[in-house]
Amino acid sequence: MAASFADLYARAAARKGGDAALEELLTTPKPAGELSAIPDDRWLSDMTRRIFQSGFNWTVVDAKWDGFEAAFWGFEVGRCALMSDEDLDALVSDKRIVRNGAKIRSVRDNAAFLQELAAEHGSAAKCFADWPGDDFAGLLEMLKKRGARLGGRVGAIVMRFMGKDGYVLSDHVAKALIREGVVDKEPSSRKDMAAVQAAFNAWAVESGRPLSHISRVLAFTVDG
Repeated sequence: MAASFADLYARAAARKGGDAALEELLTTPKPAGELSAIPDDRWLSDMTRRIFQSGFNWTVVDAKWDGFEAAFWGFEVGRCALMSDEDLDALVSDKRIVRNGAKIRSVRDNAAFLQELAAEHGSAAKCFADWPGDDFAGLLEMLKKRGARLGGRVGAIVMRFMGKDGYVLSDHVAKALIREGVVDKEPSSRKDMAAVQAAFNAWAVESGRPLSHISRVLAFTVDG
C-alpha cells in the first residue's frame, strides 16, 4: 500500500531542509479563470517551446526565443495554421530558430489543433482550464492523440509551465511511484496511467493539495 501523503511530505521535508524550505519549492497553479484568459497564441508558443526543448539543450532554445516569436508571427494561431509547405521549407533555413523540420511542422499542426479546440470550447484555453484535475491523465492522452509531438512528458510540461494543475512523470516521480507500488515500471500504458491518476487523486483528497504539489513532493523523496 502506498505511503500516506503526510509520510511522503515528511520524507521530502527532511531531504530539503524542513517544511518551510520545502514549501518554497512548491508552485501554486493558476485558477481556472486566469488560465482561461490566456490567449491561444500563448499556448501555441509554449507548446512550440517545450517541443523544441525536448531532447535538446533548453538554453539554446531560450536564447533564440525572440527569433522564434518573430519567425512564427507571434504564434498567431490562424496565421500558423495556414502556413504553406513553402513557408515551412523557408523556416528550415531560418537561422533565427532551431532548424528541425519535424518540429517546425508541428507548429502548423498544433495551430490547427488549437483551432479545433477553440471551435469546440470557445477557446483552447477554456478547454484546458475546465479539464478536471481528477482526470489529468485524460488530458495528457488527448494532447498525445490530437496534438503534434505532445506525447511523453511534453504535454505535461506545457501544462506545468502554463499554470495548469497536474503532474509531470519525471524520472524521480516515476521512481517514487514504483517504490510506492502504484506501478511496477515507468508508467506508459492506459492501465498504468489510470493507476497513477488514482494514486494522485487519493493523495489530493487526503492532503487538499493540488496535483502539482504532490508531484513535486514525490520527486523530492527520491535521491539524486
